[in-house]
Amino acid sequence: MYFRITHDSAELVDPSNVTAFHVVSPPGLDGDELAARVRDAGLGELRPDGHVFVPVDAIRRYAAGNVGADWERDLAGMVAYAASKGWTDETGTLVRAHVEHA
Repeated sequence: MYFRITHDSAELVDPSNVTAFHVVSPPGLDGDELAARVRDAGLGELRPDGHVFVPVDAIRRYAAGNVGADWERDLAGMVAYAASKGWTDETGTLVRAHVEHA
């Protein structure tokens, strides 16, 4: 799954694929603009290292109505794996996503 950021919106693409997680930014968007888009979409914050820390609740909100009954279990597995790699905050409520510039 990944979040696609556009100049005026954000969407969660392929939410059932919990084996990949990132943010796709449109070309030409500088760091300040991307940070504002991420915040406006409720996707957490762009960190100085260039990663976005996305609230797990935001992932759930964007996935609502687009995933099956087992998805919550799969998401929990994704978050646990991310935590084991150091890709979450200390509370496990934010998941780090790298940014790809389309």
